[in-house]
Amino acid sequence: MESAQGWSDPRGKGFRRRWPVAEVIAWLEESLATQWSHPGVETVPLAKAAGRVLTEAVVSQVAVPGFARAAMDGYAVRGEDTFGADPTNPLTFRVVGRSRPGVAAEVVVGSGEAVAIATGAPLPPGADAVVPVEATRLRVHDHAPSTASLSPAELLVEVIEPTPPGRHVGRIGEDVAPGEMILEPGRWLRPQDLGVLSALGWREVLVRRRPRVTILATGPEILPVGSAPSDVRIPDMNSPMLAALVERDGGHAEIQGPLADDRHVLAEALARAANRSEFVIVSGGSSTGPEDHLPSLVAELGSLPFHGLALRPAGPTGLGTIGSTPILLAPGNPVSCLCAYDLLGSRVVRRLAGWRQAWAYRATRRPLTRNLVSVLGRLDYARVRFDARGGVEPLAISGASILSSTVRADGFTLIAPHSEGAAEGTVVTVWRYDPTSSHVWDELQDDPFGFGLADSNSAC
Repeated sequence: MESAQGWSDPRGKGFRRRWPVAEVIAWLEESLATQWSHPGVETVPLAKAAGRVLTEAVVSQVAVPGFARAAMDGYAVRGEDTFGADPTNPLTFRVVGRSRPGVAAEVVVGSGEAVAIATGAPLPPGADAVVPVEATRLRVHDHAPSTASLSPAELLVEVIEPTPPGRHVGRIGEDVAPGEMILEPGRWLRPQDLGVLSALGWREVLVRRRPRVTILATGPEILPVGSAPSDVRIPDMNSPMLAALVERDGGHAEIQGPLADDRHVLAEALARAANRSEFVIVSGGSSTGPEDHLPSLVAELGSLPFHGLALRPAGPTGLGTIGSTPILLAPGNPVSCLCAYDLLGSRVVRRLAGWRQAWAYRATRRPLTRNLVSVLGRLDYARVRFDARGGVEPLAISGASILSSTVRADGFTLIAPHSEGAAEGTVVTVWRYDPTSSHVWDELQDDPFGFGLADSNSAC
């Protein structure tokens, strides 16, 4: 059966063509930039804004700090009064008051006077420097009582080093000046950004809304997540894995299913998911078997420009649209499903979420500990693990249903379609599953398909 979009039903016949992954990704990037709906914006409180993408410019309306303040504990003085001070020739100042954080300074500092001051406290009028407490010696007026607590007026302070004007003083606006551009649209908000926003008086911020991603699991052999395995059926492994990956990439995941291999049920689920989501991922039913209904359904409900990739595992992957919603048909085999998401699905979620970096993984380069064999014309996704000597050991290319291989793996390497593999000792790029492990990486998140950072205004 030939669809209106030129798609030919491969069930029972196999794929007529295997699409290069790079070509599919180029189509994805173009569609994300020009066709597919982005999820809009929303206002969130600062406490919920970390990891979100800013969609408005942050221009300061105030100075931070808004007052001159002490940068150290010590004594606020007129700096010129300290010139000539040294340990053998200390200069004596009369303590006329105390300045505390959060309390306006009321005492005016005159010549030969000092105010005891704490870090962060406002600098009193007349003072222009703070002598650190370690550069002073405190003593008591001769007329002061020898008992009870002493008031500042009964204290003298000896300064033993010069402190020029401006020393140890936080100037007005030295952190942020009025009118200064602090954060630009498209920025991925970090915790320290939220601190600055709070300092500017912001309580909430406008961000890209997280894309809604519906995850559909299909197959008569699939049990709901958390079920006990039976003799002939297995719990859904793909949905919790995909949901976690979607959340990592800035999306909001909703799991539905498992769904029966019934065309009517699947068609309703696809149409409903496409209508309420920015992205739909389906695991299972994506190949060429007689019960693999999903490719033909996507072609009927929308379009399926790509079905069958030059990729191992995850060859039976499809990419299409229903309306303006992208649909990823991922194989049911868990490693194939992971591969399809890593190379394709992750990119969609991250771009829809407004993230400039579409590639999720950090990289290191390490030598292979044994040969890694591939086939010309196909991109291979090979799981590897680090050994104690700094090399990487290939775990598997085949074995698409063995998800535990990814648990044992530290990451994966990609063997290009123009290569028949890599010999032992060849230095390869490894994209690491766990960015927090102790292995040092040599590179950052370089996109192996050549699509670098998105435009900084992509979130607008």
